Amino acid sequence: MALGIDIGGTGIKGALVDVETGELVSERIKLDTPGGGLPEAIAATVVELITALGSAADGVPVGICFPAVVRHGTTMSAANVSDKWIGLEAEAFFEKKLGRDIVFVNDADAAGVAEARYGAAKGRDGLVILTTLGTGIGTALIYNGVLVPNSELGHLEMNGKDAEKQASFAAKEKKNLTWAKWATRLQQYYSIIEVLFSPDLIIVGGGVSKSHEEFLPLLKLQAPIIPALLRNNAGIVGAAALAVQPKVTHLTETIS
Repeated sequence: MALGIDIGGTGIKGALVDVETGELVSERIKLDTPGGGLPEAIAATVVELITALGSAADGVPVGICFPAVVRHGTTMSAANVSDKWIGLEAEAFFEKKLGRDIVFVNDADAAGVAEARYGAAKGRDGLVILTTLGTGIGTALIYNGVLVPNSELGHLEMNGKDAEKQASFAAKEKKNLTWAKWATRLQQYYSIIEVLFSPDLIIVGGGVSKSHEEFLPLLKLQAPIIPALLRNNAGIVGAAALAVQPKVTHLTETIS
């Protein structure tokens, strides 16, 4: 068992996970991300979340995923949170705040690991690209079961701007787009992905994946495009799974 925590731009979610099966074995707790997304405030919310899980969370491995490029435990970017995270030794920061060792990874990478180990990409060879459609667009690249970290394909240029500013679920909500109009933007985005990477499979995750029947059938792509099985729990599950692997090699080991 391990504890997985998924920090996002609007919410922080966490639960205990059976890392053999990928199933949640505790209540899934979600708290609002503090306004401004400052490190101290987010760390305090993570402490609150762990406290709410009670004694069952004591002493178990902890994995935390976060919307940023994470290099050797340091956050090199900041998506939908404070710029104070940029260059922060985030893994060491959380270890000090929580008083325990943790594993700290990119949120989409954690979701990709979860889908590869337990979900829609399990047993799939070739190049699998997971995309999470939420506040932004997170991505994970998995080739023959091996994660290639920090792909950040939500920042590909589309119409002269970041793709996620136009095609994320937040962009749909902000512009009050119909499913069909949003699908037109997604078609353009995924077509760029196909030109650049020629994936064998595309997986769509994030909370909106529960409504996949509204928009995925409208997309015409060469690769199959399917919904994530773990939906909005993928980050929690993947972070927990990575927490039980050796710290130095957890992003390069084969997922099995």
